[in-house]
Amino acid sequence: MTWRAPEITRTPEPLVADERTMLEGWLDYHRQTLLVKCAGLTAEQLTTPSVEPSGLTLLGLVRHLAEVEAWWFRENFAGETVDYPYFTPERPDADFDVTGADAEADFAVFHREVELARAAAAGHSLDETFTEKTPKQRTFNLRWVYTHMIEEYARHNGHADLIRERLDGVTGD
Repeated sequence: MTWRAPEITRTPEPLVADERTMLEGWLDYHRQTLLVKCAGLTAEQLTTPSVEPSGLTLLGLVRHLAEVEAWWFRENFAGETVDYPYFTPERPDADFDVTGADAEADFAVFHREVELARAAAAGHSLDETFTEKTPKQRTFNLRWVYTHMIEEYARHNGHADLIRERLDGVTGD
């Protein structure tokens, strides 16, 4: 039997809530939106590029966002040492290279990274600061991470919507 990306029931975004609930709710909404864009597609469809010359694929977006979750929540905010599944210094964009990828395993990585990101932020104040692990060494707070991640997903979900429409005509939500 051919593996397909699982169907997902998306939790509506919060309409009235405190700041933390609002940020977490909107981030989860966008995480789930990416999965909605992939739902029901085969591994082959998930690795089909959008339109030449771009090599952007839905699976590449899933892999990329798994690593972005790890980078901001775990490595930078929580100070963990992260063993990235795709990125290497020699191949910094390997998350987007889906040649020979295992879509089912990559979806498991995504789900794991989302849970690890939630755990890294749990119990911490939105005002808690950290210094990024780059030569720039800018200081951010956890609130910025949530806001940035919502923006990151929203932008890539726009890409995902166009890729999905190209694959099978499905649009919306």
